[in-house]
Amino acid sequence: MTRKTILITGASAGIGAACARLAATRGYDLILGYNTDRTGAEAAAAEARAAGADTRILQADVGDPDAIAALFAQIPRLDGLINNAGIVAPTARLTDMDHARLRRMFDINVIGAMLVAKEAVLRMQAGGVIVNVSSVAARLGSGNQYLDYAASKAAIDAFTKGLSDEVAPQGIRVVAVRPGIIDTDIHAKGGEPDRADRLAPLVPMKRKGRTDEVAATILWLMSTEASYITGTTLDVSGGR
Repeated sequence: MTRKTILITGASAGIGAACARLAATRGYDLILGYNTDRTGAEAAAAEARAAGADTRILQADVGDPDAIAALFAQIPRLDGLINNAGIVAPTARLTDMDHARLRRMFDINVIGAMLVAKEAVLRMQAGGVIVNVSSVAARLGSGNQYLDYAASKAAIDAFTKGLSDEVAPQGIRVVAVRPGIIDTDIHAKGGEPDRADRLAPLVPMKRKGRTDEVAATILWLMSTEASYITGTTLDVSGGR
């Protein structure tokens, strides 16, 4: 039986790396995309290979259409995509954000994710699955914090539904997850390394989430157990 191959973007750390580790144990072969953190991508690949997965790492800035084209030129076929690459910027109000910040945010988090999904669809047959990684920020708005990030993830929610309707007749499913307060280094990249610990008491479950909990949800959505689920977005947020 031919093993299925999935592409994970943003696979060098956090949720992406957790997905790589888990997918390898579920019998997938992997293509791990990264932008700048090659060391992290190599570490994730080493763990995946140790679990028996044929694993390649490929560099691409998903904010650059030419880089996306070059990435997919090396991928002839694909069974699944975990569309995870994304950025966050330091905490700010809208009045402190400039065009360059907003342009970069949407180039990567929205346009890049859409172009990656486009190329994935062109390489998929019936049974293919795309899981987009959104955020509960899409519901909460993240005013006074990261409203540009929240807006970009709200766009991903709409995109998930629209693309799912387009490709459902081809037997391709498109779903999304909205992680909540998860213990990853994205908080430090936003200038608040203690954010997950600080906000954990606001979560109904009174704790921050783990990357493996998000990965388990994503891999379930990719499995045949979720074969009648498409066009939906599932919160992984401890009730927040």
